[in-house]
Amino acid sequence: MKKIKVGYLPFYIKLYDDKSSKWRVSCVKYMNKLIKMIEDRGFEVVCADEVCRIKPEFDRAAAKFNADGEICAVITQHLAYSPSLESIEALKSLKAPIIVFDTTPDYKLIKYADTVDKIMDNHGIHGVQDMCNMLRRCDIDYELCVGHASTPGVLDELCGYIRAAYAAKCFKTARIGMVGGEFEGMGDFRITDKEYESEIGAKTIRMTAEEGKKFTEAVTEAEIDAEIASDREKYSVCVQNEENYRAAVKAGLAVRKWMEAEKLDGVTVNFLHADKDGLPKVPFVECCKVMERGQGYAGEGDNLTAGLVAALIKAFPDTTFTEMFCPDWKKDTILLSHMGEMNPRLTEEKPRIIDKPFEYNSCGDTTSLVGCFKTGSAVIVNLAPGKNGFTLILAPVDVVQSGKTDKAYINEVRGWVKPYCPLREFLKDYSLVGGTHHSAMVYGDWDNIEALEAFGRMMGFETVVIGVEEW
Repeated sequence: MKKIKVGYLPFYIKLYDDKSSKWRVSCVKYMNKLIKMIEDRGFEVVCADEVCRIKPEFDRAAAKFNADGEICAVITQHLAYSPSLESIEALKSLKAPIIVFDTTPDYKLIKYADTVDKIMDNHGIHGVQDMCNMLRRCDIDYELCVGHASTPGVLDELCGYIRAAYAAKCFKTARIGMVGGEFEGMGDFRITDKEYESEIGAKTIRMTAEEGKKFTEAVTEAEIDAEIASDREKYSVCVQNEENYRAAVKAGLAVRKWMEAEKLDGVTVNFLHADKDGLPKVPFVECCKVMERGQGYAGEGDNLTAGLVAALIKAFPDTTFTEMFCPDWKKDTILLSHMGEMNPRLTEEKPRIIDKPFEYNSCGDTTSLVGCFKTGSAVIVNLAPGKNGFTLILAPVDVVQSGKTDKAYINEVRGWVKPYCPLREFLKDYSLVGGTHHSAMVYGDWDNIEALEAFGRMMGFETVVIGVEEW
């Protein structure tokens, strides 16, 4: 998997170098230690070519970061106090979001406070204060991570902000395919292609009947054989109708070839009209494999949620498309389901491929991948269009086990989530803020909520956390 790339901008003051070049040695050593800690978490760190003190140095660093189109954010670290007017113009010019890392080398300072060395190593916090005031005065957004790197949660928060920035970058440049057009009558998540591109940056590429036919005809029998062999290794294949299975695999490979040709980051499939785009079967299994490969998916012509999933899944791999189906008022839980789409990486047991009766278009019966979502903490993430832009709704839940051996789990996509408040309160709050009926679900602990809130801010969305008191 490609590493997420982040810039690193160290701040210092020329006044100290003029006095003694030795003062910065321990600070730079600690900076390099922090960079190594971030790299050890799987990121690629691009550091400024020099510790920056004066305007030309900051300008050179900003130019370097801006020239690298893969950098998703720039982390700032004050090694010492640094006058903000030396850096503010460079910070204004940055194309990537700013993450301020307000930290110092020493965890405990009290008994060392009377020594010059310890003061020189640990006084960068007022440089942060100077800079953040200027950032606010110049209306420049930034995220702020504060604390010692050894404190539990501090580096998690920092890395979460990096992932948030990467997700935002991915969303703003996403290319989302649409097979079968929009689902007639569904209005909640529908936006025009023009609105999608102008307000978010994502582009919609629609499959035509000619393309569907062309890419279907390009699929060879050998490719179908190889895909079925791969299925039998990864999943439990319980298909009875081999002819339908091969036709469904062919349709899936056609979609995959089209996505590769168009360099798509995600796709949405409207099952009602897949036949009108030249596909022999509705490719439910391939829809699942799309997410398994780290790409975005949403059902029923929902290019908005497909783009959301595409962005999140690149930064938070344990992400899936889902839909809230039925409430269990007694247990305060919600049944998650869909026609045959889920991320196979997130099932409790080995996913199954089964025959899928299908009567909604001329494609006829097909196959689907089914399973039960694994237990764990997660966040329901919904992107809701509104009168004045978008609202990102974040709802922390527990994915709970509820009878995975039941027949319903054997033959369907299933899962149960339990909010952190009474269900009636949760559902009321969800619809009062306009939540749509398609969502992403991101597995992970509570640190993900702060990261996802940062993602919303970076995208310019109104961001709301529901289901948690006093969040």
